[in-house]
Amino acid sequence: GHGDAGGDPVNEVPWAAQAGYPLLATLQCLPLAGAALLAIMREKDLALVLGRFCAGVELAVAVDLYARIESATSLLQFAERIELVAYHAAVDGVSVLFILLTALLGVLLSFYGMARQQVPPAHLLSVLLLAEASQMTMLTTMNLLWFSAASALQLALVGYLLWRWATQREESLALVRFLQYQLFGWCLFLAGSVVLVWSQADAGSGRWSFDLFDLLQSPAIGKYQSAAFYLMFYGLAVRTPLFPLHGWLPNAAGYGLIAVAPVLLLGVKVGVYGMARFLLPLTVEAVIVWQPYVVAFAMVGVFFAAVMAFRQANLRRLMAFAVVSHTSLIVIGLFSLHPAGLQGALLLAVNFGLGITVMLFMVGYVYRRTGTTRLDRLGGLFDRVPFIALAFLVGGLSLLGMPGTPGFDAVHLVLEASIETFGALPTIATALGNVAAAGFLLWAFQRAFLAPRPREVPVARIARTRPLEYLVGGATLIVLLAAGFWPEPWLQLTENATQALAGYFHHE
Repeated sequence: GHGDAGGDPVNEVPWAAQAGYPLLATLQCLPLAGAALLAIMREKDLALVLGRFCAGVELAVAVDLYARIESATSLLQFAERIELVAYHAAVDGVSVLFILLTALLGVLLSFYGMARQQVPPAHLLSVLLLAEASQMTMLTTMNLLWFSAASALQLALVGYLLWRWATQREESLALVRFLQYQLFGWCLFLAGSVVLVWSQADAGSGRWSFDLFDLLQSPAIGKYQSAAFYLMFYGLAVRTPLFPLHGWLPNAAGYGLIAVAPVLLLGVKVGVYGMARFLLPLTVEAVIVWQPYVVAFAMVGVFFAAVMAFRQANLRRLMAFAVVSHTSLIVIGLFSLHPAGLQGALLLAVNFGLGITVMLFMVGYVYRRTGTTRLDRLGGLFDRVPFIALAFLVGGLSLLGMPGTPGFDAVHLVLEASIETFGALPTIATALGNVAAAGFLLWAFQRAFLAPRPREVPVARIARTRPLEYLVGGATLIVLLAAGFWPEPWLQLTENATQALAGYFHHE
């Protein structure tokens, strides 16, 4: 039967057996409570302290979850259920990896976003905490409807950020594109979920349930499964964003609140997580049929985005295409359906989250100093802000999977799985795409930080790096490099969960 390789995924361990308190409910409710308090708060300094405190406690709860999880089993753990509202949460090693990343980014954003004084801190922090709560719900829920609802809330919050604090006149276009794509993607995912549930109710149970475990017990058949796969895959691919569904990203990255909105969307790859948690196990037959097509698109995406990146005059748009190029690599890993590829793809998603976050933060700091992210207006920044330049460079190198960053092992796993599954040629092509990405990221670094400074903006007017910027950049880099030099805990954490996922496709 399904899942022989990794044990039966339907078993789960209730939270009471492992922790003295409902851990997953705490992860979801704590930021909500913080956001509610901030919404009624008028005192600016107190709001800052409270917002950062909430983000810090959330990170502590996430670390506690990591300390308690049994990574030696593929069972879902810390299960919590409230039948009345179809609330059903549980986690495995993969969820914990993404939860830790979300909590860490929550803390970093609470420090990063406040350096721009024109934004009321209580307001921005409450939006951030709400977004974090919705993210935690997506990462812990076992219910497609809850996942969709939390996703809708988060997209609405990011749309609100783009609308409220965008930086230029073109932002209305960015907002329109963002809403068009994301609404469309969200509706597709929901429609796919409904097709799955309807086909199951039709097949005999007569009962509508959006719960993952109920749906796994009698998978959809034939044409229903293909339809559900199509709808859900495209819905998640818009979110991820995967070529050719990435059209919203260059605009949103170019004009949004410089780092806050993009980090919320790109820092944690919820689309990739959704594919691993729901799409692959629920539409196994359709995944096997469509696998070659998905991978072919992803391979085209690696190159297309690299070519587009070289043509950008704006550093933020260039980074948007870097994201699209690298996301394709993650999807190739996921759709190798191979234990190493799945594990590599999920680790890569987290590595890109950290790498792109550090780069977005540094670009934000450059923008605060120069008022521009146009490459022809930048240059000569290395002498004034060497730390910001180096942090940007390390973030870029981690995207490329340089040794010493967590991407190194992850890319290795993806390429290894790709050779076994698709053969040498497609794998070499993918690796070359990664080399092209190295080219455009290093080119951007050279243009922005090392090239001679344009005459009209004297270098001496550029402020030195501030303590808060050292804190945010330094903390991200420390986590990135620590995870790169000690990858074992993350490999152990995700191994059994990814083996169980691969078990759907490789029957032992």
